[in-house]
Amino acid sequence: MDIAGILMATGIVGAVGLFVGLFLGVAGIKFKVDVDEREEAILGVLPGNNCGGCGYAGCSGLAAAIVKGEAPTNACPVGGDKVGAQVSQIMGVEAGESVRMTAFVKCRGDKERTRVDYDYTGIEDCAMVAFVPNGGPKSCNDGCLGFGSCVKACPFDAIHVVNGVAVVDKEACKACGKCVAACPKHLIELIPYDAKHVVACSSREKGPVTMKACDVGCIACQLCKRNCPADAIVIEDFHAIIDQEKCTGCGTCKEKCPKKVIV
Repeated sequence: MDIAGILMATGIVGAVGLFVGLFLGVAGIKFKVDVDEREEAILGVLPGNNCGGCGYAGCSGLAAAIVKGEAPTNACPVGGDKVGAQVSQIMGVEAGESVRMTAFVKCRGDKERTRVDYDYTGIEDCAMVAFVPNGGPKSCNDGCLGFGSCVKACPFDAIHVVNGVAVVDKEACKACGKCVAACPKHLIELIPYDAKHVVACSSREKGPVTMKACDVGCIACQLCKRNCPADAIVIEDFHAIIDQEKCTGCGTCKEKCPKKVIV
């Protein structure tokens, strides 16, 4: 190839590059989406975990929702009141009060307290084990499987399997809700951090069936309900439920429970 051909090819490539650059520049200006400065400022103070615990697709989704008035300024469960106050300042509104939440596993059926129907040697994943006969090897079909799907889902290392049952570290938990979604048995729920008493069982079986499967299962004896001075306990589907708004923390239910299910 002679020098003229090389120069021509170079010129063509340069011209194409210049055209593409100009085209992208014009397109960038024409189709530019203006972003509210408050949205960028809010995104700057959010923790950046993108856990989805707020109900939006990551921190950018929450920031946009706050600016649009679709989400409260204290909607980030990870940031808590501190971040909520900063976001409120950016939005020019008063910071609302938020209730700190934490995850709670409604099961205490560890290896010593519960029975098993067979030995399981397959894939150690709760979502997979839930499909095997009887929903897992434990006699209680509503009990924690103990294979740690919740542990894998938690981005804050706030939940661990201890002796065959998942246990939440309240101080490390940010109430993002990922463990709640990961549990195929629906044993995990978000409760107020300062909840006085909770029922650590999810069994919906009648008392005799529960007692055969686990030593620490709710048998719906109603002693907690009958003795609660605040009328804060109801029995549904052979299972005690405590109304946290009514509970005064007197401890009577815990004292009267014969199976020590209330903790």
